[in-house]
Amino acid sequence: MITERRHDIDWLRVVAIGLLLIYHIAIIFQPWAMFVGFIRSAEPLENLWTPMTMLNVWRIPFLFFVSGMGFYFAMKKRNWRQLLTERSKRILIPFLFGIVAITPLHLFIFQKFYHLPLSYYPHTGHLWFLGNIFVYVLLLSPLFLYLMKKREGKFRKGLASIMKNPMGPLGVAVFFVLEAIIIKPQIFTLYAETWHGFFLGLLAFFFGFLFVYSGNVFWQTVRNWKWLYIALAVILFTIRLFVFATNSPAYLMVIESNCWIFGIFGLGYQYLNKPSAALNYLSQAAYPLYIIHMFVLYAGALLILPLQLHPFIKFIGITAFTFILSFLIFEFIIRRIYVLRPLFGLKWTKMRTDK
Repeated sequence: MITERRHDIDWLRVVAIGLLLIYHIAIIFQPWAMFVGFIRSAEPLENLWTPMTMLNVWRIPFLFFVSGMGFYFAMKKRNWRQLLTERSKRILIPFLFGIVAITPLHLFIFQKFYHLPLSYYPHTGHLWFLGNIFVYVLLLSPLFLYLMKKREGKFRKGLASIMKNPMGPLGVAVFFVLEAIIIKPQIFTLYAETWHGFFLGLLAFFFGFLFVYSGNVFWQTVRNWKWLYIALAVILFTIRLFVFATNSPAYLMVIESNCWIFGIFGLGYQYLNKPSAALNYLSQAAYPLYIIHMFVLYAGALLILPLQLHPFIKFIGITAFTFILSFLIFEFIIRRIYVLRPLFGLKWTKMRTDK
């Protein structure tokens, strides 16, 4: 049974949120950006979409898997009342606060950029992810609490036995394929505020919990077979890119997504499971940065897109602006003003205690 702090999972969460920021910035430079509510550059960089479409099949499912894993560790230290209280503080409060105070900000910037009348309305925006996670917690907690009481039972032993085989983790792809068949998403990678995104996330959250619940055997398997998973993912991505123009059948995207995820888990377990001062800081910063990054990104686009620069220089500029200003807001406002900390998912403690 895993008992230690899993630094690799913390690192992977940080990296995934960093990639999310870059992904959202890349959308600005796509011709269809306005169709998904983003400010659009008049000079597109369509070649940026090749690496972004590789990320797109696994970036959101990966975060749902990691969230399910984190929930397992949270359950080990709390009873059900403490668990729901902690998850409400950690997820529900930032979600509700974000709907009324954070997500409208990038709408204002969008309206200013396009010289539209300013208007305000609360909306989930990119924080839909938090709403989904909280619903999963409510739906799955009774089952997870039951499983935690039966950690020495036949189910866990059978699960551990399945995870010894490299096909064990990949076997969960069957459930994701069934989800795609039943829901029939028009665009597989459209996760935000769709039933496809909801049920895909539910599955990933559920299996993320089960993978950690099964014990060290899962991690040993993904570590030992990581290059097989990554090789399969590269092959499937190549087929998707050159045969299907990035939009292969859902069952192939499901397998590709899972292969990327398990390969990344294997790399993380082998190379990143160690503490560091940088990780302590970044793991605390990642959640607030996720919450605020969209309005910072839009502000960067508002200032930089009108400049007479090559579009790739604009992309670099908006990326640097987004990361730097987001960290400055975190460090000098969110982290230091105690009453703001719980609104961004941080503990209400003095700053010196989280160093």
